[in-house]
Amino acid sequence: MPTVISVAPEGDAWGVRCPEFENPMIFKSGARAEAAARWLAQRFNRAGRTCVLELRLRNGDLAGRFLCPAEPGQDPAQPRAA
Repeated sequence: MPTVISVAPEGDAWGVRCPEFENPMIFKSGARAEAAARWLAQRFNRAGRTCVLELRLRNGDLAGRFLCPAEPGQDPAQPRAA
């Protein structure tokens, strides 16, 4: 099952939530939150994990959902070679 990373409003700020973290990452702008979520998805992909990136608008409506597949040949159980 893919890991869901979501970007959504958090009061006057924007939050990035992921089940791997207890607390959201908070940003002043939606653009910065989205960039952080994309970076996080890329890191998971390189580690062999598939992600779904969900982006929400200020009113909470879904703006987009993107599938970020794991890089081929990566086994999530094995550490990545440098």
